[in-house]
Amino acid sequence: MIRSLQNIQSAFSLVRIYMVLVTVITVAVSGYAVWKSFQFAEKQREKIYVLDGGASLLMALQQDVNQNRPAEARAHVKLFHEYFFTISPDKSAIEQRLIQALALAGNEAYEQYKNLKEDGFYDRVIAAGINCEIQTDSVIVDTNVYPFMAYYYGKTAIVRSSNITYRNLETQCELISCARSDNNPHGFVIEKWKILDNSDLSVVNK
Repeated sequence: MIRSLQNIQSAFSLVRIYMVLVTVITVAVSGYAVWKSFQFAEKQREKIYVLDGGASLLMALQQDVNQNRPAEARAHVKLFHEYFFTISPDKSAIEQRLIQALALAGNEAYEQYKNLKEDGFYDRVIAAGINCEIQTDSVIVDTNVYPFMAYYYGKTAIVRSSNITYRNLETQCELISCARSDNNPHGFVIEKWKILDNSDLSVVNK
């Protein structure tokens, strides 16, 4: 009988120890979970979400993209003209820049390139060691009506060994939205591209 009571007391002691251990572990796990929750909440407070009139986050982000479209349109037009009109007397460099330019534009730009090539313009540039450079003055884009109408104003310099010919450059085009890619990061295609003026301004002898 005494031995049985001792066994029962030992069993109760073990149960109490187990209960204490389980309680300590539960409290520790709960405390860790609460601490991580507070950490997560603090990180979320550091993020700022801008909403307009109760609109969804997706709508707010879309509005932000639309607000930036005029700047992207101007950058697209400028980049195309820099690729198309910057020419060095190196066949591979010319081909590379024209590939980049034609990735930003449609059929009219390709037709202009084809006419210049058939006329022997690029061959003469290579043979004479001519460099063609471009300077952008301004790009105007009307985003009130789609497709966007764009106007480019700049100057080109044809650098020969004996002189430099400066020319005025004015063009117009329409901008059509398209999917973005590595070759077309702004998501536009230049259509109905037309050179309005490419007249000589001056010739400076070296």
